[in-house]
Amino acid sequence: MPPQTDLYWLPEIADWRRQVMELPTDPTDAFDAGVRLANGRLNFTMTNALDQRVRMAVGGNHPKNALGQPIRLAILASCTTGHLHAAIRVAGLRRKLWIETYETDYGLYVQALMDPNSDLAAFRPTHVLFAFDAVHLTRGISAALNGEEANRVLRETVEQLRELWTVARARFGCVVFQQGVINSLTEVLGQNEQCLPGSRRRMITELNGLLYAAAREEGIDLVAVDRYVELDGLAAWHNRANWHRTKQDVVPTAAPKYGDLVCRLVTARRGLSSKCAVLDLDNTLWGGVIGDDGIGGIVLGQGSGSGEGFVAFQQYLLELSRRGIILAVCSKNDEKNAREPFERHPEMVLKSEHIVVFRANWNDKAHNIRDIATILNIGIDSIVFVDDNPFERELVRRELPMVAVPEFANDPADMPQLLADAGYFEAVTITEEDRARSQLYRANTEREAIKASTTDVGAYLRSLNMKLLWGQIDIVNLQRSVQLINKTNQFNLTTRRYSEDEVQRMLNDPRYFGIQLRLIDSFGDNGIISVIIGCKNDLDVRIDTWLMSCRVLGRGVERATLNVVADLAIGLGAKRLIGEYIPTVKNSMVADHYRNLGFEVTVEEPNGVSLAVLELDSFVPVETFIEARQVSYG
Repeated sequence: MPPQTDLYWLPEIADWRRQVMELPTDPTDAFDAGVRLANGRLNFTMTNALDQRVRMAVGGNHPKNALGQPIRLAILASCTTGHLHAAIRVAGLRRKLWIETYETDYGLYVQALMDPNSDLAAFRPTHVLFAFDAVHLTRGISAALNGEEANRVLRETVEQLRELWTVARARFGCVVFQQGVINSLTEVLGQNEQCLPGSRRRMITELNGLLYAAAREEGIDLVAVDRYVELDGLAAWHNRANWHRTKQDVVPTAAPKYGDLVCRLVTARRGLSSKCAVLDLDNTLWGGVIGDDGIGGIVLGQGSGSGEGFVAFQQYLLELSRRGIILAVCSKNDEKNAREPFERHPEMVLKSEHIVVFRANWNDKAHNIRDIATILNIGIDSIVFVDDNPFERELVRRELPMVAVPEFANDPADMPQLLADAGYFEAVTITEEDRARSQLYRANTEREAIKASTTDVGAYLRSLNMKLLWGQIDIVNLQRSVQLINKTNQFNLTTRRYSEDEVQRMLNDPRYFGIQLRLIDSFGDNGIISVIIGCKNDLDVRIDTWLMSCRVLGRGVERATLNVVADLAIGLGAKRLIGEYIPTVKNSMVADHYRNLGFEVTVEEPNGVSLAVLELDSFVPVETFIEARQVSYG
């Protein structure tokens, strides 16, 4: 395996340097070209060159073709981090995000955080990254301390970090990242260092464990550099001589991977992580060609190293499915032959029920991937395509540049680590809804198949016996609601992002209401499919947030939801319901949402922002095939 500080899952781009030097001067074109070039295998020098050229071409404005609002990331560190900024920005570029970075003066992170007039306050960070080195964090530890004294220092250090997280959140309402600590310290006792209570190296080991626990309790996201140091070795991430010269805790050669780790979390918090793995079959999930070799001739399972490697890869994919990643098949094959291993091979880990969409035919794979995205009703940019064939990978990269296409490892046993390192499926929370996602999507494809075969859509919708269960957002379902707020991009009228603390503060304000809606039908439970947040002001209720899962489109859920929201607003004494649409790169599908529901559009600005009004005195509930019922989630 290549070192993990190398972005080895990305392809090498031919004539990359010339393309960087000839980057377009138009900001929009330069950003698009930068995104494409950032998706190549870059080292530290290449990363800096690309960052410099793109920023020069784009200038100080936020590119209109970037996803979402600009990200302002402040790094508060006890060590030198200036050499990491370009890598973070380019990792954002790789994901079509525009990131501005800021770093406090060396070691003055506490003063900057506490001073309301500091440059940090003027920067108004949306994200704050705390990065502390091992020397800084072990200043109060020495081998002379006994166990009780050492543990006291350890507890105090963790509490100090918790206080910093709290202050950053309270002051900026930002997302907080905490870097795991690189254990660059040397043993004093030797192999049994854990027996020395005052060992500084032992303290960092224990501190990282406590950091993980504290971060989980506080909802802080960890940049797990310490885990990658364990995997790849200290020398790949830290150089002691370099530390003494420059106080760089992370060596420059590791900067591209460091930036990628940071941006994986930014992407996850923005709801932009990939949702679906589209898989080739022959020489990808098993060795050999099923159509030629037959079920007894493919390489899979006991008897060979590569056969066991394919099993290990399938086991990893099954674990991804269990945590909420959709699995689909895209293979050039006769479908009957392609399905046979899933149904008959005794060592197949993946079975037919794990595959939500199965496409085995002789169409080109770009065509089939488009088809899979349409069936699942997800964005093509939510897909990761895994194929051992370099021709097929390059075809999809060219035809569908928004699809993530990693390189394929020389040995199938290395594929789990490759996908893990690539971070396409990064998540910061996992809910029961996530664990049930494959079942939800599989049931939805069955619904759509029946719908496509009927000529009476009304009769079909009536036969589903749909029930829309809605209830107030409370402590029980808060995490799932926040997850949807931060990951739903297409059917999202304003795409405002809120943390759990921010949603909780709104719901504690008597002017606000927040509801969560679940759809159940004859096929089963679709899970939580919508979140609405509204705010009453005098005689108006303004809809701050309206989002919905695209997997339930076409069933009248929008109209049933309007009936619920209008009834709530009338109960609050409102006379008007006001809806707002703020356009983004991804939510154009709901541009006419309020107009289609009978609102009168009263404001349409040149940038696409619009306001729409529904007079509640004359509102008549819309007829649907859905029964709406209030429930308690507590």
